[in-house]
Amino acid sequence: MFIIHRQYRCFPDWIYRLTRKLLHKLNKDLINRLATCEYISEHRNLFITGATGCSKTYMACAFGMEACKQYYNTRYVRMPDLLMDLDIARTEGNYRKVMAKYSNPVLLILDEWMLLKPTDTEQKDIFELLHRRRKKSSTIFCSQYVFEEWYDQLGGEASPLADAIIDRIAHDSYQINITSIDAEHDRSMREVYGLDKSLRE
Repeated sequence: MFIIHRQYRCFPDWIYRLTRKLLHKLNKDLINRLATCEYISEHRNLFITGATGCSKTYMACAFGMEACKQYYNTRYVRMPDLLMDLDIARTEGNYRKVMAKYSNPVLLILDEWMLLKPTDTEQKDIFELLHRRRKKSSTIFCSQYVFEEWYDQLGGEASPLADAIIDRIAHDSYQINITSIDAEHDRSMREVYGLDKSLRE
């Protein structure tokens, strides 16, 4: 049974599907503000961070659904798939077309952001994408790493683009960090909604 919290009464139904513990850990004012999609009209970004299975993708896609309801052109993509698309496009000679596919949407959801450290070429792709989107659109970044760790994932001081990439997203972004309340007993969303253990064998 889902519990409807009065403090979240302005928010769409999906928020009620999150566990009670998670609701108590979220900034309700920020969640309600983001639910209006004003951040999109203001061309601001959103960082959703937390451990594997803590509902990052679920939350990001819910924000994406709200954006679609308000007729904002929205696209979801895993970061590894985006980089692979651009790599193939570079070989096939349609790089600009594929880059436009990801730079043009009003809202872009980048899942698995910084899951793997990007190569030099991939860093250039990331820089170009974010440069094109800055002040024109909004991006939701879903990552296992908190924002403070992204610089190192981008190569840190050894990378000439790390500072430039971070600078293009750091100053216009909201942040939601989903922390564990009881790491010993908390379960992944995939485990919660997965096949019952008694039925697996």
